[in-house]
Amino acid sequence: MKTNVKKLWSDKKRILGMPISFTTYSLSDDRLFVDKGLVRLQSDEILLYRVRDLSVSQTLGQRIFGVGSIIVQSSDKTSPVLEIRNIKTPFDVKELLHQHVEKMKLERRMRVGEILEDGHDYAEDLDND
Repeated sequence: MKTNVKKLWSDKKRILGMPISFTTYSLSDDRLFVDKGLVRLQSDEILLYRVRDLSVSQTLGQRIFGVGSIIVQSSDKTSPVLEIRNIKTPFDVKELLHQHVEKMKLERRMRVGEILEDGHDYAEDLDND
């Protein structure tokens, strides 16, 4: 999708190591974007302060073609788990993503309770009423 948001990183999902798919991933200062499709474009974004966990996965086939996937777990309602599939230098991208996630959490002064918030009220009822 064409926007005037400054992109820090961008890559396409790769097939056999080549960027020939219609899925594009990109990172700005405060959001992670996923754009899919040719005829029907679907665009999604995750606010970086909502990211809870990042991990990298590489199968043998992915290692052969020099790609890997990043699994992003977030508190985002539409995309609680997002897999950034078959991108180049997945470990470097994960580190870049991690740095910007931490930066956004510090800027927003996120508390641990806000980071771990999952919609449940775990407060104990101390007086049994």
